Amino acid sequence: RRGAHALAALALLFVAALILDRLFPLPLPDRDSSSVIVIASDGTPLRAFASENGVWRYPVAVGEVSPRYLEALVGYEDRWFWRHPGVNPIALLRAARQWAVAGRVVSGGSTLTMQVARILEPGRRNSLGKARQILRALQLEWHFSKREILALYLNHAPFGGTIEGVEAASWAYLGKPARNLSHAEAALLAVLPQAPSRLRPDRHNAAAQVARDKVLRRMAA
Repeated sequence: RRGAHALAALALLFVAALILDRLFPLPLPDRDSSSVIVIASDGTPLRAFASENGVWRYPVAVGEVSPRYLEALVGYEDRWFWRHPGVNPIALLRAARQWAVAGRVVSGGSTLTMQVARILEPGRRNSLGKARQILRALQLEWHFSKREILALYLNHAPFGGTIEGVEAASWAYLGKPARNLSHAEAALLAVLPQAPSRLRPDRHNAAAQVARDKVLRRMAA
């Protein structure tokens, strides 16, 4: 009898999830919202135009980005990205414990999927906002593969000002495509979205170097 009750409860949860998924669809970005880029025959950008809302975003696929950047990003931000269901309970519990001890937010416990959820649907950084992030992250994992979620991050993460996505950031700050990043450059771009206004290398070079070196030490370890 307990088994039957458990199965019934799971069925009700599944149906409720389906209904909520239909009532609150994911706020996915417009595919036509990227910048327009004129390129030479060898792929070098000749002229770029901002999108209609003034954002500089150059579309890029996961396979077109340097493996060094992907290693730095996943290794530093979310080591369990390829395994968790969108949420890492251990990281969330650790963040809650650190908050309770320090009396302030030490780490957010957010996965890359949760960060994508926040990018797609910005909200207040409070308990309600975190709960919404978690639900949206689970919804993202339900609808998309890990590589598709990673592609959303690569193309829409904030890199300071009106620059979005790693490809636009790589050209803006380093003058090269994201496929040609060195280890140090990859580390810099991996950490920049954590605080894009405070870590912009063109304005706060010293702070950017400190953050970059932190990522490099993590990668070396």
